[in-house]
Amino acid sequence: MAAVNPYLVFNGNCEEAFLFYKSVFGGEFAFIGRFKDMPVDENCSQTSSESDEANRIMHVSLPIGQTILMGSDSTKQSGDVIFGGNFSVSINIDSTKEADRIFNGLSAGGNPFMPMSKTFWGAYFGMFTDKFGVNWMVNFDENMPSS
Repeated sequence: MAAVNPYLVFNGNCEEAFLFYKSVFGGEFAFIGRFKDMPVDENCSQTSSESDEANRIMHVSLPIGQTILMGSDSTKQSGDVIFGGNFSVSINIDSTKEADRIFNGLSAGGNPFMPMSKTFWGAYFGMFTDKFGVNWMVNFDENMPSS
């Protein structure tokens, strides 16, 4: 069914943190991308490539055993994170139908601030805070093998 991975958010020092985690756990980043590398999307607020946020980490993933530790930096649009609330539970789902079911079920009564939709990185993805204040990310990537 689903894989659950921790997703950490930082106030500009995500790269430093993940280089440290990599030095402890070993391995290589499966992906590391910066906000300046994002394509322009009229449906999404954009971080300018000239801004002080351009070099912040948009997404990084570090495989650790069966888990993938993931992270990013905050932006002006998302606001600074308060540590203790700077993480999300990321669920990788096996189909768009299952992604919708999980998203709709868990976001009921909460704040679905990024509805499920196709993304520029090729996934079907959405984010929300549930009614208990827990941040969630739901992801279906048809290019990834099922577990």
